[in-house]
Amino acid sequence: MLRGKKILIGVSGSIAAYKVALLIRELKKLQAEVKVVMTNSACDFIGPLTLSTISENPVYNKFFTKDSGEWENHVELGLWADLMIIAPATANTISKMVNGTCDNLLIATYLSAKCPVWFAPAMDLDMYKHPSTVNNINTLIGYGDKCIEATEGELASGLVGKGRMEEPEKITSLIQSFFNRSNEFKGKKVLVTAGPTYESIDPVRFLSNNSSGKMGIAIADEFADKGAEVTLVCGPSKVYSKNNSVKRIDVKSAHQMFIACKNAQSSLDVAVMAAAVADYTPSSFSEKKVKKSDGDLKIELKRTVDILKYLGDNKLKHQILIGFAMETDNEIKNAGLKAKNKNADFIVLNSLNEIGAGFQGDTNKVTFVYNNQTSESFKLKSKLDVAKDIANKVNELILKNA
Repeated sequence: MLRGKKILIGVSGSIAAYKVALLIRELKKLQAEVKVVMTNSACDFIGPLTLSTISENPVYNKFFTKDSGEWENHVELGLWADLMIIAPATANTISKMVNGTCDNLLIATYLSAKCPVWFAPAMDLDMYKHPSTVNNINTLIGYGDKCIEATEGELASGLVGKGRMEEPEKITSLIQSFFNRSNEFKGKKVLVTAGPTYESIDPVRFLSNNSSGKMGIAIADEFADKGAEVTLVCGPSKVYSKNNSVKRIDVKSAHQMFIACKNAQSSLDVAVMAAAVADYTPSSFSEKKVKKSDGDLKIELKRTVDILKYLGDNKLKHQILIGFAMETDNEIKNAGLKAKNKNADFIVLNSLNEIGAGFQGDTNKVTFVYNNQTSESFKLKSKLDVAKDIANKVNELILKNA
C-alpha cells in the first residue's frame, strides 16, 4: 500500500502520455495521493480533464489562471511531493531539465522539488541512443535523479527498438519498492561528513582540496531515503541534498567539523566520515592580508584533530564507524591499517590510480577494506550507487550485531 504517500507526476508531450492514466489508476488503487503537472504539448496527447478525473485533483499546466489571475505556486508543488516522476520524459524535456530551461510549469516545479525525482524516457530509438540524449540522461543521473530506463518494442514511428516508456505496472512496482525500503534505518541516527575543509591563512587565503562533497551528500541522502535521522556535517560545497529531511550543519574548518562530530557522537548509531578533512592547519592566523614580498613565504602548520580516530576511540558497542581513504600506493595495506588503528568497521578506499574515481566527478570506484584485513572491491559506479552499497553493508553489520 502507498497510503499517505504524495506522488507528483510530470507529463511531457509524447504519445506515451496515454500510459499516465493507467499509472495514476494503479497508484490510486494503492491509496497514494496523486497530483499532475503537464506541458502544453502533453495536453495535445491526453486531456487534463481525464487525468484530473482519475487523480481526483486539479491538473496543473499554466503559471497563472487567465480568468482569475491566480498564480500556480510551483514551489509548493515541489515541496508537497514525496516523489516526483516525469513520465513520459521526452528528449526535449530531458534537455530542459539538464539546462534549467524554465519555460513551462513542469520544469519550474522540477527545479523546485526537494523530493527524489525519477524520469521515464520515451522517444524514437535513434533519439534515445543519440550522444546528446545519452549525455543528458547521464547528467540527470549525476544530479541525483533516477532514470527508469526505456524498454524495447514497437515505436510510434513504426520502427522497433529501444525507446518505449516503461509500463505503468513496472513503474508502480518500483515506487512500492522505493517506499518499502524507506523504513530500513527507521529509528537510527546517522552522522555523515562531506566536502573539504578550509584552513585559513589570512582573511583572503586558505588551504583546501578538490573535494566537491558529492559522495558524502549522496550517502546522507541514501540513509535519509531509508528512514534514518541524518545529520550531515558539510564543509564548503555547492552540492545540496535531494532529501529535505537531512539536517545539514555547514562548517568551514577541520576544527569546526570536529566540534560538530564530537557533539553528535554519544547519540549516534552510525557515522560515515566521507569528508576530505585537512590533516594540517596554519599554526597562526593573520588578521590582515599577508602582503607579498620579494622573498619566499613560509607557513608553519600544525596537526588537526583526527576526527575518525576520536570517534573510534570513543566508539560505543552498538555504534558502526566507517572511514574513507584516498591512496596512491599500497592502497589495501594502508587502508587496512587505518581501519585497525582508527577502530573503524571498514574503510571505503578510493585510489587515484583508478580512472573515474576521486574528487569532483559523478562516479567512483571503491574497495571496502575491513578491520580484519579482508577487502571487497566494486566496479566503477555512480556515487549514488556507491552510497547504496555503503548503506547495504551498514545494514548487514547492524543485523549481524543485533
